[in-house]
Amino acid sequence: MSRNIIAIIIAATLFLVFNAAYMVDEREQVVITQFGKVMGTPVTEPGLKFKVPFLQKSNYFPKHLLIWDGIPGQVPTQDKTYIFVDTFARWRIVDPIKFLQTVNNETSALVRLDGIIDPAVRNLISSNPLVEIVRNTDRSMDTFIESEERIQYQINKGREELTRLIVKQAADKLTPFGIELVDVKIKRINYIDSVRKAVYDRMIAERRQIAAKFRAEGLGEASNIRGKKEKELHVIKSQAYKEIQEIKGAADAKAAKIYADAYGADPEFYAFLKSLDVYKEALKKDTTLVLSTDAELLKYLKKLENE
Repeated sequence: MSRNIIAIIIAATLFLVFNAAYMVDEREQVVITQFGKVMGTPVTEPGLKFKVPFLQKSNYFPKHLLIWDGIPGQVPTQDKTYIFVDTFARWRIVDPIKFLQTVNNETSALVRLDGIIDPAVRNLISSNPLVEIVRNTDRSMDTFIESEERIQYQINKGREELTRLIVKQAADKLTPFGIELVDVKIKRINYIDSVRKAVYDRMIAERRQIAAKFRAEGLGEASNIRGKKEKELHVIKSQAYKEIQEIKGAADAKAAKIYADAYGADPEFYAFLKSLDVYKEALKKDTTLVLSTDAELLKYLKKLENE
């Protein structure tokens, strides 16, 4: 055989092998079809595989978890509160043959998920009050002032149970498509604009109520502190006044004793000093006195005049 023929045979062989061989990744599963008909069972084990070249086709599908992201929408709750709900889900292809025969690809599968999960979410939310959607337990809200007027809600299901019911309701409808719905979660819940303003106003009113309570408690504590201060101040003043009077009394007694001793030693000199004090207080620059000649006040002045 000529070299050209050998080269052609080798090239044809390689081309056939290339079209017959296919690789399966550990994250993938493959369904082999021939003229649109499924051949055999799905290939789930990774490695190098072979098929009939040209006639058979390898259809790849992922084995790992896939994401479904819902479109946020306005949903009324059972208590007629309109909220925006944003959800997401995790799903995977568990029967690639059914998946291929029904939805064929991931894009079509997402459309199916939109038509099944969204109604399930809306149905469960509209059938339950808002408190069931935003809370898991009925524990007391310790961030607010406790009062008899505050309503204590009783949680029968809670948010986690509602999402579990959403999964249960939607999963049965996805089984014919070879899809397993692993989980559905509520990403975000928000009020519509009109309701949000009323909620914010209520929150502000509650915060103001709490602030007023704290201010009242602070004012009461301040009054107690001021009362204690005034009491202590009165005690200190009374004690100081007592000590002043005792010191003053002792000083007056000592002064009286000194005066008495001085008066006893020289009564005439003591009388003279006291008269000088009287003159000093009574006789000012513009003072005019009318006295008789025998007045006691003029006794020492007469003596000075005679001398």
